Amino acid sequence: MDRYLGRRDRLRRGMRRAGAEALLVTDFTNVTYLTGFSGDDSYLLVRQDGEVILSDPRYATQIAEECPGLEAHVRPPGQSMLKTIVKTVGASRTQRLGIEGDSMTVALRDRIAAELPRVTLETTSGLVERLRQVKDREEVAAIRQAVWYAEKAFAVVRALLRPEKTEKAVADELEMQIRSFGAVGCSFPAIVGVGARAALPHAKATDQPIGAADFVLIDWGANGGLYKSDLTRVLVTARISPKLERVYRVVLKAQKAAIAAIRPGVAASEVDRAARQVIAEAGYGRSFGHGLGHGLGLMVHEAPRLSADSPTVLKAGMVMTVEPGIYLPGWGGVRIEDDVLVTREGCEVLTSVPKELDDALVR
Repeated sequence: MDRYLGRRDRLRRGMRRAGAEALLVTDFTNVTYLTGFSGDDSYLLVRQDGEVILSDPRYATQIAEECPGLEAHVRPPGQSMLKTIVKTVGASRTQRLGIEGDSMTVALRDRIAAELPRVTLETTSGLVERLRQVKDREEVAAIRQAVWYAEKAFAVVRALLRPEKTEKAVADELEMQIRSFGAVGCSFPAIVGVGARAALPHAKATDQPIGAADFVLIDWGANGGLYKSDLTRVLVTARISPKLERVYRVVLKAQKAAIAAIRPGVAASEVDRAARQVIAEAGYGRSFGHGLGHGLGLMVHEAPRLSADSPTVLKAGMVMTVEPGIYLPGWGGVRIEDDVLVTREGCEVLTSVPKELDDALVR
């Protein structure tokens, strides 16, 4: 069976449980997941007996190439998406239409309701996103490729690291190297934080030189085309201070504890707790202020979440980051991040950049 058809069939079962005869998919990433279409500005109407993608002439050829056999309604110039939705839903004789409450605006919902007064709109949440949590073999292979791009680029950038280079220069070089190895680009603007700026979990790269402090935090990833990777390492560019050694070892111990806890059937909150306990016992509990990790796939941040309040129970096929950190304002921060696949027996760390303290030293 075509894997996209299989995904849509699984979605149809979820739609029936939600009481929707059809679902209007308006999240562009969800459209990609269900069809293979990599463009945007297009919706997908999934019925119990079929589906149709709603798009415009810019994407007619692309849809035909990427989604052979998929019915398409390419709206003519001058026809709004609203009119296209109304026409397509009306022709389907749908009486209960599911909408994606997480992506559709209130304004569009109200306009659809006004144009289709006899159709009941059922607001849904997470129907497609829950399917996306568990990756198939092709998706895992695509993430592995994205990891490969990121790791190759990092190796080059690390070898060329010099004290006079700025955070921005390093971030730009990562982007260039990721592209040179064959990726589309970075998963997100690379985070490069020198010294005290490493205490900013989402620091924006500046003109601060690498040599302005003893260490630098680098958070980067590659967009392999559709699927993403996400890694973080701390590089020590001078002497390893006692404080840096202590903080680094605590974070690494916390990450290893969390990875050891990952297996099918374990609550995501328990994995978060495994890391958080190590950091708290070392006296840095208040300095770890974010969740342990997040799902990885078509988006660099997606379900499931590894956090104290996550309701998710891990399943084989889930891919997520594991990234504990300690952030001390005025001094800096340490975060170590790897991408991890939940397997039937436990887990597999997909990333392989060395992360022991000795490995962090740039010689």
